[in-house]
Amino acid sequence: MSFDIDLTTVWAFLIAFAVFAYVVMDGFDLGIGILFPMFKPGLERDSAINTVAPVWDGNETWLILGGGGLMAAFPLAYAIILPALYAPIIAMLLALIFRGVAFEFRWRDPGHRRWWDIGFTTGSVVAALAQGITLGALLQGITVEGRSYAGGWWDWLTPFTVLVGVSLVVGYALLGSTWLIMKTEGQLQDHCFRFARILGPAMIGCIVLVSLATPFLSEAYYQRWFTFPQVLFAAQVPILVAVASVLFFIGIRRRWEHLPFLLTLAMFALGLIGLGVSMFPYVIPGAITIWDAASPEKSQRFMLVGASVLIPVILAYTAYSYWVFRGKTGHEGYH
Repeated sequence: MSFDIDLTTVWAFLIAFAVFAYVVMDGFDLGIGILFPMFKPGLERDSAINTVAPVWDGNETWLILGGGGLMAAFPLAYAIILPALYAPIIAMLLALIFRGVAFEFRWRDPGHRRWWDIGFTTGSVVAALAQGITLGALLQGITVEGRSYAGGWWDWLTPFTVLVGVSLVVGYALLGSTWLIMKTEGQLQDHCFRFARILGPAMIGCIVLVSLATPFLSEAYYQRWFTFPQVLFAAQVPILVAVASVLFFIGIRRRWEHLPFLLTLAMFALGLIGLGVSMFPYVIPGAITIWDAASPEKSQRFMLVGASVLIPVILAYTAYSYWVFRGKTGHEGYH
């Protein structure tokens, strides 16, 4: 008996995994940057920074893997998506660079720390907003003629994309607050519990608004979410979101330290599944499927050999670094 593996589907799931890993691992430190002005200068800000200082550089490995994987495994999609979304993508990259510089220089240039803190927050907000706008623009569709982008420079900017961008900012802020609940104690932790009580309902509201808007972007989306028998599968996503939301609020009320963060990650994962329900197997909705955009099978096979080695290595050193720096963090470091 022979078993044929669809390498194109494998690569689609690998890239989706890399994107989710990036959201998980870089989302909470972007969230800390978004919340940074809410923390008191001095001990609170230093403690918040110290929770991510040992791991934040490695977190962006997954962004490189996702972008590089898209270019290598789906070159046609990369060639169409990049010119369509130049502005938000460049804004995201510049914001991540600026944020990284501010992160390092706030320690090395204490005389201007106030300005570096502003830069850290600005970079975090712009990066999160640009990522959300990019996702929203991809979800709402890209104008394609033949094998090229045929839209305008500002097609990516619509009320829907702004809604998705703001939603991601709120989601990252919630992820950052629940991370700090887990990693800190005392007054900073108390502040983060208060932030989570506000940001939790805000994120649920954003999920509801995006979920209500998405099916009306395209007839295909509407069919996938509301027609039988697809609705039997699709309905599980909002049901699980509702369950996770209830458990989240119980955890916050009872001051559980780890569960709110895990449940926030679960809601992000469910959001990614919902995105898959809407889009798969299209990489550019309504225009280009993953098979249309795929590189030759030999190329995919060659890259898969490298990925099968590199991804376990990345997972191993990431897990080890998080294990080494487990536990609570103070303004002077881990204890």
